[in-house]
Amino acid sequence: MNYPAQADAGHLPAAPARTERMSLTHKLVRMREAGLLFIIALLCVGMSFASPHFLTWDNIRAMLLSFSIEGIVVVGMTILLIVGGIDLSVGSVVCFAMVITGKLFLMGMDPWSAGLVAIGASALIGAMIGGCVTRIGLNHFIASLAFMVIVRGLCLALTQGTPQSLFSLPAEFKFIGQGTLGGVPVVILIFLGIVLVSDFVLRRSTLLRRVFYTGSNEKAALYSGIRVGRVKFWVTVLCAASAGLAGVIYTARFGAATPTFGVGMELNVIAAAVIGGASLKGGSGTVLGAVLGLALLSVVTSSLILLDVSPYWQDVIKGLILLAAVTIDHLLNSRKTAR
Repeated sequence: MNYPAQADAGHLPAAPARTERMSLTHKLVRMREAGLLFIIALLCVGMSFASPHFLTWDNIRAMLLSFSIEGIVVVGMTILLIVGGIDLSVGSVVCFAMVITGKLFLMGMDPWSAGLVAIGASALIGAMIGGCVTRIGLNHFIASLAFMVIVRGLCLALTQGTPQSLFSLPAEFKFIGQGTLGGVPVVILIFLGIVLVSDFVLRRSTLLRRVFYTGSNEKAALYSGIRVGRVKFWVTVLCAASAGLAGVIYTARFGAATPTFGVGMELNVIAAAVIGGASLKGGSGTVLGAVLGLALLSVVTSSLILLDVSPYWQDVIKGLILLAAVTIDHLLNSRKTAR
C-alpha cells in the first residue's frame, strides 16, 4: 500500500511485519517518483542541447496540452489499478462521450447539459462493467474488453462512421477546451486541479483507504468488514466517468466528434500509470506517479518528433518503455512476496 495509514476504527492494528512491508513499499514508491523526475529532467537537459526548439514555450505548451486531457483519464485508471482492476474501454468511452455530446447538441440541447448527459452515460457504462465484475464474477480485463468493442460499435452506429462537425458550439463552451487564463490554457488548469484534489484525497481520505486495502488483500479487506464488491464497483464507475469528462473537454477543444477518436488511448493510459508505480496486481500506485509517467511519455514523444524519428520506431520505443515498466513492477512484486 502506497500511503501508510492507521487502521480504521474497530479494526485490529497492523502487525509489525505488515507495517514494515507498508513502509518498504512507501519508500519504493517515493524512489520510483524521484527516479521518474530525475529521468524527465535528464531527458529535458539532453534535448535542450539536441534541439533548440525543445525548451521553447510553444513546445512545452504543446507537451502539456498533449497529455492534460488524457491525464484526467489516467487519474481514474490509476485508482482502478490500485483496487486491482483495469479498464480497456476508456478510449472508446472518451469517444462515446464526444459523440453523445455532439449528437445532443445538434438535436438542440445546450452543450453544458449535453456534456452532463454524456458523462452520466459514460458512468453508466462503468456501472455495467462493474456489475459484470461484482455480480457475474467476470474479470475486469474481459468485461472491459467486451465493452471496448461494444461502445466503439455504438460510436460508429450513432454517427454512421462520419465525423460530426460542431463548429457552431458557443464560445463559452469552447473556452474550457481552447481558452486561456493568464496565458495558461484552461485545460491545463482543469487537469492540475483534478490531479491535486485526487492525489490529496487518495492520500488523506479514510474512505479511499479501502481502495488500497481491497487491492492489497481482497480477502483480508472482506474479513475486516469492507464491502469489497461495492468498492470495486464504484471505482470502476469513477474511471468511466473520468473518461466521459475527458471526452466532453475534447469536444470543446476540437469542436468535433470523430467516431474513431481514442483508439489505443487505453494502452497509453495504462502505460503511464504502470510507469508511475501502479501495480497490475493492485494495492500500489499514486496519482502523482501516474502523472509523472504520462509526462515521461509526452517528453519522449516530443523528443522523437523533434529528432525526426520515424513514427513506426516511435511505437517501438514506447513499447520498450512499457515493457521495462512492467518488468520493474513484476520484480518489485516478486521481492515483496518473497519477504
